[in-house]
Amino acid sequence: MTFEELIAAAKAAVAAGDLDKARDLTEQAQALKAIGELEPVENPELDKVTKERDELAEKMAKIEQEPPTKSAGYDAVVIEDEEDKRPSSYDAFGDFLMDVKRAGEGNYIQGLRPFRSDDANDEGGFSLAKALGTTFVGSLAGAAKAAKAAPTGLGESIPESGGFLVGTDTTSGILSRTYNIGQILQRVAMDTVGPNSNGMTYYAEAETSRATGSRRGGVRFYWSAEASTMTASSPKFRRMVLSLKKAHTLLYATEEQLSDSSALESYVNRVLPEELRFGIEDSIFNGTGSGMPEGILNSDALVSVAKESGQSAATVVAENISKMWARRWIGGTQNYIWVYNQDVEPQLDALSYSIGTGGALVYMPPGGLSGAPYGTIKGRPAFPVEYCETLGTVGDIALLDLSQYQMIDKGGIQAASSIHVRFLQDEQVFKFTYRIDGQPTWQAALTPYKGSSTVSPFIVLATRA
Repeated sequence: MTFEELIAAAKAAVAAGDLDKARDLTEQAQALKAIGELEPVENPELDKVTKERDELAEKMAKIEQEPPTKSAGYDAVVIEDEEDKRPSSYDAFGDFLMDVKRAGEGNYIQGLRPFRSDDANDEGGFSLAKALGTTFVGSLAGAAKAAKAAPTGLGESIPESGGFLVGTDTTSGILSRTYNIGQILQRVAMDTVGPNSNGMTYYAEAETSRATGSRRGGVRFYWSAEASTMTASSPKFRRMVLSLKKAHTLLYATEEQLSDSSALESYVNRVLPEELRFGIEDSIFNGTGSGMPEGILNSDALVSVAKESGQSAATVVAENISKMWARRWIGGTQNYIWVYNQDVEPQLDALSYSIGTGGALVYMPPGGLSGAPYGTIKGRPAFPVEYCETLGTVGDIALLDLSQYQMIDKGGIQAASSIHVRFLQDEQVFKFTYRIDGQPTWQAALTPYKGSSTVSPFIVLATRA
């Protein structure tokens, strides 16, 4: 930046109240002027900017020294407990910074009063030297002064003096996030469709009740007397057909881009299949069944547990968890998992059962490296997934036995690339496809032999609005 540009930028920083930036810009202007003429030169325009900066700093310091007052929509908080009364100095740098931060948020910290400073360069209007002692601060102040000193010749701090000649290293990879994808697919029942087929037919029991005469769709026993005629019974069956649906991701890249960026191809080969898995796992929860798998939330077998009487909106209480657990199909207890939206975690952390004068936690959080890598509820794994709805909505927390969700595929994700599709444009296309389908194996919730509430391997909590 030229001298005139630095002056203009310094004025803008003063007007915006950014004193640190204004100070740096004016010092750069002075350094640039000194370098250009080999001696400091007084400049009315520079003196004016410096004066405006100092006046604004003085006003802000006076405002900060006054105790906060009530203003529209804001109540000042005065903290005067024993912890904040520090008569001599701070023992730790972190304690001092925390109090300065709280003061900056509008709190009146009694312990900071002895360390007020009129120097706008001090931290938040408070003297670091007074608060921690000159022995501790001496090296910090010297380092700060040295860092802001302008070079007398070439240096990195000023672009025109050689700063833009210094480059930076660049990594060969592409930074990307890691997501918790795959927890669902690894737990569903999966069959692979063979050659010359595009689907699979399953035969299942047509059982919707465990009442006598309905078990297994119609099998029942009888007590009979000697030589009496026996009564026959038989099961009923139904047919479930899964037909492969195709999911895909597609991406074009120029040959120049692929040749000049060694990281791009490996990035594409990792991220596109991950996106396929994400979409398929989402369909296991939310799929419509039309052109995609049928999702659990759209299944006729889904059990939705009502909220408690008087329960507040967007909450989860211990009674919700107990009633969801009581509606599970007990045949698959060893397979159940809890999944939930991350918004639900604060609710889970606060859940407990009252036991005498104490209580017991409902949700046990992960135990770190030496313990379980996931939380537990009722002894079963519990972890957040992106497919669950937000707090208060049906599907924000679910209890699932995913072994009761059947899927088929055609041999996993298929990858292909071609230079011919857009040969004249010199572009290469990357294509990933996955032929798959799925749906719950249950056609309806099950009426138990004893009891009036249906059970299911798929339980959610009703809306709490």
